[in-house]
Amino acid sequence: MSIGIIGAGAQGASIARMLAKSGIAATLANRRGPASLAGLVEELGPTIAAGTVAEAAAKDLVIVAVRWAALGEALGGLPAWNGRIVVDATNPVSFLDADSPERQDESNPLAAFGIKIIDLGGRPSSQVFRDHVPGARVVRAFNHISAEDLQSPDTEGGKRVLFFSGDDAAAKAQVRRLVEAAGFAPVDLGPLDIGAPLVALPVGPLAAGRFVMA
Repeated sequence: MSIGIIGAGAQGASIARMLAKSGIAATLANRRGPASLAGLVEELGPTIAAGTVAEAAAKDLVIVAVRWAALGEALGGLPAWNGRIVVDATNPVSFLDADSPERQDESNPLAAFGIKIIDLGGRPSSQVFRDHVPGARVVRAFNHISAEDLQSPDTEGGKRVLFFSGDDAAAKAQVRRLVEAAGFAPVDLGPLDIGAPLVALPVGPLAAGRFVMA
């Protein structure tokens, strides 16, 4: 199974590091092109290659780890997904600049943390995400765990739990195997529209926890 990662910011790069540590091959891409990733892929070693977004999107399993506001730009114009697996590792938040007046917005309880929840009109983010990847089998995973924890699946007491959810059993089985290969304890939260909101940062009831399975 070939793997692509779209997004090389904090989360995407951390996912690539996680795979590299386990010897799992992947193609990493961002909107700036392969040349901008030369230093990172050299650091990560031979299993991670830089590619274009189209090259990463052509893999059997594609992890999308871009900022929510960049989804349309990152995924627009790509060829048909044709039933391939797309892992939603995004969260519907925007990040506020340090000097933004919105950092002082008292109506936003997360303003002090530099985060603002994006209003999706009452729709779960998983539904909105699916609109960007028509024809894909979407699984939600890797969005609720910090970059630091992605690098350390083994911790005192056992293995870190990594939640996932989706509507296609075969697609979830592939993601489960990937999670296990990376050293984590996979926990299936059921269908996408039920499981995904549970781990949606920053307000999902399971999103803030650092769960460990003995």
